[in-house]
Order: sequence, then structure tokens, then C-alpha cells
Amino acid sequence: MSDEDDDDAPVKRKVSGKKLVIFILLPVILIAGAVGAAIALGLFDGLLGGEAPEGEQQVEEAKAPVIEPPGIFYEMEEMTVSLSGTGTRKNFLVLEVQLELEDPAAVQRMDQLRPKVVSEFNVFLRELRPEELNGSEGAYLVREELYRRVSQVLAPTPVKDLLLVKMLVQ
Repeated sequence: MSDEDDDDAPVKRKVSGKKLVIFILLPVILIAGAVGAAIALGLFDGLLGGEAPEGEQQVEEAKAPVIEPPGIFYEMEEMTVSLSGTGTRKNFLVLEVQLELEDPAAVQRMDQLRPKVVSEFNVFLRELRPEELNGSEGAYLVREELYRRVSQVLAPTPVKDLLLVKMLVQ
């Protein structure tokens, strides 16, 4: 009879170390890390009563968005350029560009150097193939290269931006 009583008694099994780590310690560590990160990032400053020092408040007020006044837009004439290609069919690029310049002095400098700028544009554009102008990647390539070239010609006068008003491949 005593053997039967031993079998009916509940058997206590020891919890393995892996289960203890996975189900208890790992969640506790993750929660503690998340709370520590939130405190370090200042997400609980309002709840904990922590105020930013006065110096930091002044810096935040000083970081108000600065709105730049628009520059002067300089419109260049429409350019039609034949593209290089291997086929018998000729392809043309029709391009209209506007430059955004800083001040009236930059406009005067652009008027003086306009032939040189047009020449630089032509040198680059005539070497393009129609395949290179496909999609937005082609327009980006043309815009960046023309901006680089006009900035080199007008240096030290800054050019704010170059706008592609019209770009048509025929």
C-alpha cells in the first residue's frame, strides 16, 4: 500500500534554467531597457517633473525656422540640342532652364558670362544619349550636371538652384 501512495502524490518538477531565462529574466531585462531608454531620451520629463534647464529652453526658442527669401530667378532661353546616338534617326533634346541667383549682382555676372554658360551646357548635352534621359533618373542627372557646370562658371558668385522648366526628348 505504501508503494501506491507514493505514485499518487504530486510530483514536483524543477524548472529548467533555460525556461527561467526565456520566460522570466528576458522580459524583465527588455522592459527595464525600454524604460531606461525612454528616461534617457526624456520621454518621461513631463511626468517626472523634470524641467529642461533654462539654457536649453533658450536654445530651443532660438531654433525657430528661418524662412529664406526667394532668390532672383534668371530665365535662360530655350535650347534645342541634337543628342549623340548610334542609329540613323536623329534625336533632339528641348530644354528650358531657370537659375535661382542670390542678388542683382549675380544677375549682372550671369548676363556677362551667359555665352560661356550656354557653351558649357551644349558640351554636356550633346554627349548624352537618349537612353540616358529616360525617367526621373535622367532628369536628375541633367539637372545636377548643369548645376555643377553653371556653378563653376559663375564662381565665386553662388547659384542657389537650377530649375528644369521644360525637358523634352524627341
